[in-house]
Amino acid sequence: MTHTYQIAGLTCSGCQNKVQTLLSQVKGIQNVDISLAEGTADITMSPHVPTSVLQDALKDYPKYQLSEAAHSHHNMSMEMIGEENSSWLATYKPILLIFGYISVIAVVAGYSMGHFMTMTAMRVFMSGFFLVFSFFKLLNLQGFADSYSMYDIVAKRFRAWGYIYAFIELGLGLAFALDIEPFAVNAITFVVMTVSLIGVLQSVLNKRKIQCACLGAVFNLPMSTVTIVEDALMIVMSGAVLLSVF
Repeated sequence: MTHTYQIAGLTCSGCQNKVQTLLSQVKGIQNVDISLAEGTADITMSPHVPTSVLQDALKDYPKYQLSEAAHSHHNMSMEMIGEENSSWLATYKPILLIFGYISVIAVVAGYSMGHFMTMTAMRVFMSGFFLVFSFFKLLNLQGFADSYSMYDIVAKRFRAWGYIYAFIELGLGLAFALDIEPFAVNAITFVVMTVSLIGVLQSVLNKRKIQCACLGAVFNLPMSTVTIVEDALMIVMSGAVLLSVF
């Protein structure tokens, strides 16, 4: 993907070459194209590199100030470009298959005692959800943290939260599978998923064209109402369990 940034302080070709060299050394940067006349830089990267990281690359030269362009454009990867021409079903096939498999397992588990047990089915579903989703995040933990920091309200300010979050999901998945401390585990789930949903809602309502980090950096899924439903479903399930206690 390619992002456009404004760079103040460019006065000559020497400045142009210096900034281009510094930005090209950042991990994940594939190409830097600087326009001296416009004071902009088109930066191609994979995975996404946060603006703060690019700014840190220039911190030893305070005369160069990098900021996001008011009307930045994104030259999406081939997968994202193809998304516009593909159907909704094709775009979200990975996540739909995952939900389908987990749902079947949850229903089967719910009937294991001779009659359907809703709470058991929900617990198994939530366990499968967190275990599978944390698995994909851990396949490329740094890629997930980079993507997550683009929209999550906590990860934006505390980038390490992206790394921590993946292990929280893993821990929740194991806790649901072992049926450990149901009240505490569901309370944590309710809080964590609610906080996560806030960033998702902001991005979708602002119509930001960014990658959803729900399946880590493995699948290039766009942020959409599907992500809202995914988080909201976990909030509803955990809330239902908490209410059943009272």
